[in-house]
Amino acid sequence: MDEPIKVLIVDDALFMRKAITEILQTDRSLNVVGTARDGLDGLEKIKALRPHVVTLDIDMPRMDGLAAIRHIMIESPVPVVVLSSLFSDGAVTFEALRLGVVDFVPKPSGGISEDMDQSRRKIIDRVKIASSVNFDNIRRVRMNEGVTDENLSVRTGFHPLEYLVALGTSLSGPNTVIRLLTRLSPTLPAAMVVVQEIAPQILPAFVKKFNEHVPWTIEVAEDGRILEQGVCYVCSNEKTMSIDRNENDQPCIRLEDAADQPLNALFRSAAEVFNNNTVGVLLTGVGDDGADGFARIRELGGSTIAQDSQCCVYPNLTQHAIERGTVSKIVDETQLPDAIVASIA
Repeated sequence: MDEPIKVLIVDDALFMRKAITEILQTDRSLNVVGTARDGLDGLEKIKALRPHVVTLDIDMPRMDGLAAIRHIMIESPVPVVVLSSLFSDGAVTFEALRLGVVDFVPKPSGGISEDMDQSRRKIIDRVKIASSVNFDNIRRVRMNEGVTDENLSVRTGFHPLEYLVALGTSLSGPNTVIRLLTRLSPTLPAAMVVVQEIAPQILPAFVKKFNEHVPWTIEVAEDGRILEQGVCYVCSNEKTMSIDRNENDQPCIRLEDAADQPLNALFRSAAEVFNNNTVGVLLTGVGDDGADGFARIRELGGSTIAQDSQCCVYPNLTQHAIERGTVSKIVDETQLPDAIVASIA
């Protein structure tokens, strides 16, 4: 039998430490090896207990969660799953994901409640997946202080919309998406649509803060929204986003309830509307979604780009598409912007 996954729980609330412990210990493959009451206590326990995964609150005394993440990533690298009630604070969610946490999950609220029970499976799944992360490929995104006047000026200039960049990722993808958009020019004759694994409750705050730090305009994807050049529309994979044409023949977004394979739905629909002016991009993630959609993009003359699985935090998504033969270009993360530009030029 495989060794149980060792988990350390860091939260200043005694009730939450007990509640999360009880949740995790309902799964026999997980072993809570300790708890800590704040970031400083957590750093000491990480060094002493050597957990495989840490669950981490944000709002704590002495050392809060964001400060703890910075120290953990440098001093005692270990996968971190944030469990926090501060999901509506864009600065917090954006910063945590920028720093390289595996996921940011809204903390269960109330007592031993229906909400706690509904959260149980997601928390267990996130901890299990986090334990298999390729930690060497986790890197924080270095950001500018904000969007400069020069970057704002390129947002307001007119550029035609000719191409669509359709990007799909799952767990740990937001970190890579942030890095890509800091380095990709918004003057390309393209819009971008992104499906990534992020809780819908977190998405609006995350997008608002994201928009402050990159030259692209970042928006939450909305049903019926007409696509505009220089705008990146972000959707949680708990919805199905597809591309369509409205009654005026304008390309627009359609949102529906969750489907089993939202990336395939996005890629296929993008290809049907933009044909050979479609650029599909597949990043790090868990599962086998995206390969079929990539095949449709290639059938209609578009380009498909996959992040090299060797530099993915989770290699499953890209590796599956590569093995299926539906990828036009395989590049490491640093080459992604140039690969997108070359596919449009």
